[in-house]
Amino acid sequence: MTSFWLALSAAFKWSFGFFDFSANVLNWILFLVATGFFCYWCYILVVTLGAQKDKDYHSPTEGKHPYYDPKIYKNEG
Repeated sequence: MTSFWLALSAAFKWSFGFFDFSANVLNWILFLVATGFFCYWCYILVVTLGAQKDKDYHSPTEGKHPYYDPKIYKNEG
């Protein structure tokens, strides 16, 4: 019976080591993805909107979705 518990203990030690290793790998993958998003965000800020280019930027939805639409909110008075 002791050999069963020793084998079970070895399996648990292996599984926790595996989870520790896989969590470390997952953390590195998420870190690299987040770094990629950050670099893309910096690229958009510097290249697309930098050097006063933001004055030439026009939003594709500007004016199409106004906060107050008189067709929806009619004056009942």
